[in-house]
Amino acid sequence: QVALVESGGGLVQAGGSLRLSCASSGRPFSGYAMGWFRQAPGKEREFVAAITWSAGNTFYGDSVKGRFTISRELAKSTVHLQMNSLKPEDTAVYYCAAAYRYYITEASSYAYWGQGTQVTVSS
Repeated sequence: QVALVESGGGLVQAGGSLRLSCASSGRPFSGYAMGWFRQAPGKEREFVAAITWSAGNTFYGDSVKGRFTISRELAKSTVHLQMNSLKPEDTAVYYCAAAYRYYITEASSYAYWGQGTQVTVSS
């Protein structure tokens, strides 16, 4: 069993930055990748970013490319999401997730999910 605990959400003005973190508790993470998704009210869950755990390859959703950066700390089984140049449309609940399958832009590849952290960007 993998428990994921997110932190770092909050309220920020447009153009500002936030850093989300997600720690995998228990044994060291041994899955294929960790990723971030988000869901805004009335919208479907959207892929944000993912990083393969062994190689550190990164993938981003089109709406966040060039603004968000995903990274990992192997020793701490922790993944971070640095969010810069935030826009009001980035407002959503952000979820960390752990993948054990290869299609890491698809939510169905993720077996474990965190509880979510709210990010609100004011205009």
